[in-house]
Amino acid sequence: MSETRSPREVSHALLDAITGGRFAELDRLYAEDAVVEMVFEPVGPRRVEGRAALRERFLALAERTPLELDARNVVVRATDDPEVIVTEWDYRARNRATGREETVANLQVLRVRDGLIVHSRDFHDHRALTRLLGTVPE
Repeated sequence: MSETRSPREVSHALLDAITGGRFAELDRLYAEDAVVEMVFEPVGPRRVEGRAALRERFLALAERTPLELDARNVVVRATDDPEVIVTEWDYRARNRATGREETVANLQVLRVRDGLIVHSRDFHDHRALTRLLGTVPE
């Protein structure tokens, strides 16, 4: 019988899958009715609801992103709420097509219940990502 992952373990599993480029696995870390809010997202939706919608988003990202991501300075903080974990980190991001690199700051607040993410508020430095990708949101 497998043990349910703690919020800290789920946070690390999420970051490991992203940096490993295993986007097809990401949706398995989320509850069926999970909600993800990307607070500073300049172009796409700022809120995605449901595991199925998240899976579509992750697969689309996998197909179109030329980025290699290496997580550094990872700090995971517990909160007074045992379901909530706050993770801070920097990506050393490299665009495979151009060779350009950027440091991208990130902060994520996860609510994990029964080993699955039920809610996430993601704060990523989209300005650094747009510089790296050479795209400017309208």
